[in-house]
Amino acid sequence: MYCLQWLIPVLLIPKPINPAMVHTHVMFMVLYLIGFFLERKPCTICSLVFLVTLLLICYSGVGNCLFGPLLCESENG
Repeated sequence: MYCLQWLIPVLLIPKPINPAMVHTHVMFMVLYLIGFFLERKPCTICSLVFLVTLLLICYSGVGNCLFGPLLCESENG
């Protein structure tokens, strides 16, 4: 579970308020996660825990998805 200490802070990074910066934020998150999984090669348990947590956050309806509006349901319907 050592590798989770590098993944959990990614969930705590807030989305930018400015809509123009959301695309940059999404690209940063995607590239960071791809680089992390390629370089550090986290264990299977840590990867599954992170991905399940990410899916629960994205589909909870709160609007705090790391990937902006790509995976989240819109609040307007």
